[in-house]
Amino acid sequence: MPEKNSESATLPQADAERLVDVLALAENLKTEMRHSWLSNGRQESVAEHTWMMSVAAVLMAPHLQHPVDLGQTLKLIALHDIAEAITGDIPFFEESARKTTKLDDEAEAMEKMQRMLPAASGKLLLELWREYEDCVTQEAKFARALDKLEVQHQHNLADLQTWTEQEFGLVYTKMDRECAHDTALMTLLAVIRSRAEKKMENGGFDPAQVKARVL
Repeated sequence: MPEKNSESATLPQADAERLVDVLALAENLKTEMRHSWLSNGRQESVAEHTWMMSVAAVLMAPHLQHPVDLGQTLKLIALHDIAEAITGDIPFFEESARKTTKLDDEAEAMEKMQRMLPAASGKLLLELWREYEDCVTQEAKFARALDKLEVQHQHNLADLQTWTEQEFGLVYTKMDRECAHDTALMTLLAVIRSRAEKKMENGGFDPAQVKARVL
């Protein structure tokens, strides 16, 4: 369904310039690399991670135990990592000074982008980011679950040699909490985890030993 705008809604050239400036900033996500590799051996960008989450959302939405507004979910996914256009990506398992200030730094980045945009766009940008971070709505819960599931799915597609020691344990610790609210998400998690375990076995690792170390 189209967004509802007033009949007199227009986009002044000055506001269009501001929108394009933020889109230019957002391009950083196409070259900001994550600690994930593709099946061809290249590192994954933040933008590619976001795209795969979007595809998963479209395909999974009809099966959810708790229905969501798919359009709203896709908005949350599209913008959930946009702060990283300024802050850069920080791996989940990293322990550093920048990791401890991550949320504050991202909030500051979002406020900066809000100020760059026309008022209506800036307000929407910040509202969507806060909805995702607060994780109260069904849409935000769905998006955050897909965030975690996509990471493991991409690891499953990559060479096992790209996995860090911590990432073996994350197969058993990273996804459950975000998916527990919905039976369909837990079913998807089970398939993704099973494929991770098969990958470990093929690489000479015992999944049961990995699981015992972290649980």
